[in-house]
This record gives sequence, C-alpha cells and structure tokens, in this order.
Amino acid sequence: MFGTLAGALSGRKVPFDRSQFSATVDGRIVGVGKTIRIESITLHYELTAPPEHREAVERALRVHPEGCPAHQSVKGAIAVHWDARLRQGDTVVEIREVVQT
Repeated sequence: MFGTLAGALSGRKVPFDRSQFSATVDGRIVGVGKTIRIESITLHYELTAPPEHREAVERALRVHPEGCPAHQSVKGAIAVHWDARLRQGDTVVEIREVVQT
C-alpha cells in the first residue's frame, strides 16, 4: 500500500518529500499454538506536502487501497486499515480512514 500511495500522490502531481514519507505497520495475530492467523493490519503513514495540496493528498489516501494489489488480495480475509499524519508547514493534520460498519 505504501508504494500505491506514493504512486497516487505522484499521479496527482503532489510534490511530497520522499525522505519524509514513511509508514509503520501494526498487525494483530490471533490463535493458539500452531494455529494462528493475521486478523488485522494497520498502516500508519507519515508524510510532508505543501498546504495547497491537502485535498489531493486526502483523495489519494481515500482511494489508494482500491488500487493496491496486496490490499485487494487480502481484503476479504484480513482487515486492513490506515491513518496518516500529514505535515504541512508548521501544521500537522491527522487523517483517518472512514471505516464502514
């Protein structure tokens, strides 16, 4: 999903700082003994982009899971979520996925 998001930002001509674009991943493993499985994965993005591109960044974040082959491969079996911390100048904006229940 990290690469798909980078591609979505580039496709929208968002000038983001690749040296300040990172992701950490949390996974939840369930089960006992030898029978375990991945229940969920959450990606936490950190990126920096100019303030005038906020709408394009938010749009890229919203649509990038649908364009990601890895996400599409596991979406029925593993819950995958994301959130992002977007730095824009002196401002930091927290953006979260809207989870449908």
